Amino acid sequence: MIRRPPRSTPKPSSAASDVYKRQVLRDVVQLTGSKEGCNDGNCGACTVNMDGRIVDSCLVLGVEAEGADIQTVEGIASADGLHPIQQAFLENAALQCGICTPGFLVSSKALLEKEPNPSEERIRMWLAGNLCRCTGYDKIVKAVIAAAKEMAS
Repeated sequence: MIRRPPRSTPKPSSAASDVYKRQVLRDVVQLTGSKEGCNDGNCGACTVNMDGRIVDSCLVLGVEAEGADIQTVEGIASADGLHPIQQAFLENAALQCGICTPGFLVSSKALLEKEPNPSEERIRMWLAGNLCRCTGYDKIVKAVIAAAKEMAS
């Protein structure tokens, strides 16, 4: 059975013991925002929020996520429009090819929920598990700072 909490992803209630959550999200639930990058937890392209924790979905077995509240990039925007972190990524050109973007968005949103006004150093440390080969990190950091300011106003 799959339940869909508001603005979250469905909770797969059963998965084969050897299937990783990224595969369940993409292949079973059809939420393809989380990308397959390295498949060993080094790039952050498949980052999701699971019960309030940031995890690389390629490292979590589907059965480990059973019953968990899982938010992917698809759950960030609301019916009213883009979340401030998404808007800031667009306005600051903090994306190019898009492979890393979902992971950066999920991680950045989690940071801003925990720390509404993080320093540049804290942002860089928080996002250290997400790799980008296209933009570099300055535009991404600027986008997170811009989103924090927008969310504070």
